Amino acid sequence: QVQLVESGGGVVQAGGSLRLSCAASGSFFSINNMGWYRQAPGKQRELVTAITSGGNTNYADSVKGRFTISRDNAKNTVYLQMNSLKPEDTAVYYCNARVVADRALRIYEYNYWGQGTQVTVSS
Repeated sequence: QVQLVESGGGVVQAGGSLRLSCAASGSFFSINNMGWYRQAPGKQRELVTAITSGGNTNYADSVKGRFTISRDNAKNTVYLQMNSLKPEDTAVYYCNARVVADRALRIYEYNYWGQGTQVTVSS
């Protein structure tokens, strides 16, 4: 009933910028926290940044000062602005949302994931 669709990934040179988007659609009541994770080859998935429904944010130390998370609640969309990209930022980026939805007549906060989008930073 809920889908998260990501866009904006691609290939960029070191020092460049990309902007990722993740839009939620389907049947739900509200969205609580949203965030971005990434997974590089041979590594575990890690939290990059997250934002609450009220706009409070946190960032992994590795991206502080370079990445900015934001959301448009009217559009049910979360964004990730990535500046000063480094080769070590290369990964598949996944958006995540904690969605209040009704599944099997049970209203609860469920965890949903986007399909992932590849970000490749070349040196």
